[in-house]
Amino acid sequence: MPSSSIASTLICRFMRCVHLLALGCLLVSPAARAAEHIIRYYPAGSIYTYRWDLLKLALEHVEKVDHIHYRLLPLNDQPTQWRAEQLLSSGKVDVLAFAPNLQRERLLQPVRLDILKGIIGYRVFFVRKQDASLMRGMSAQQFRAAVRLGMNSQWADYPILKSNGYEVLGSIGYESLFEMLAAGRFDAFPRGLNEVGSEMQEQLPRYPGLMLEKTKALYYPFPVYFWVSKQNTALAGRVLQGLKLAERDGSFKALFLRHHADAIRLLADYGWQTTQIANTELPPGNAKPDTSWWWKQR
Repeated sequence: MPSSSIASTLICRFMRCVHLLALGCLLVSPAARAAEHIIRYYPAGSIYTYRWDLLKLALEHVEKVDHIHYRLLPLNDQPTQWRAEQLLSSGKVDVLAFAPNLQRERLLQPVRLDILKGIIGYRVFFVRKQDASLMRGMSAQQFRAAVRLGMNSQWADYPILKSNGYEVLGSIGYESLFEMLAAGRFDAFPRGLNEVGSEMQEQLPRYPGLMLEKTKALYYPFPVYFWVSKQNTALAGRVLQGLKLAERDGSFKALFLRHHADAIRLLADYGWQTTQIANTELPPGNAKPDTSWWWKQR
């Protein structure tokens, strides 16, 4: 083939590729062309998976509207809750998922829609197996007077239990509390109903002397919100809009029930004797959770 024909053929092929590439760029949706925004979140871990799946769901709903795409990344460090609040205020973290208290209301901006529907305020107890029969025979009043609880002193429900007359040993950390319980430093470790399923799988094999107590439970109204910095009003608005859209189309409820199916079954199977107490730390303006998705309160 003459060199001129070869050159002509190559030029035609090159121009066809350029044309197809340009056409492809025109056909790409605005969402695909949008810059990717990184959202750094805290806390991370198996007991928090639902919270960030819900945030992802909410942001996917608003992405359809404003074509801004977000990618969620966990904070690699494991700071205390107080330190995490400082990191959020300084812009080193973008979203937290905590319960409200007066300090957080002053420092941070809540997305004021309860993401857990109160289920974390339903507290059941890990105890030592050797103490289970004794606790089973206690009344709610005897349990309150005689059983020493253990909890992270930075958690928002630590002062709730103390103000309701429970003796609480405060500590820092999470996994160390299982070790302290096994060692007899306190008598019971209160955990949210939504947390105990994964903890029975992950923690009880490490501490074979512990078990989930089957007769006693507490409930206090304990909403959990997403939090952003005071300056990040745009993100707060997008998250709230996405949560409301997901609530409206049923995907919020479907995600909640899928993640908490085992917890709801535990509640039906165990039938804990439930003592309801006041949330003395709930700031004014925060509604009590609607538990109807998982528990019909009497």
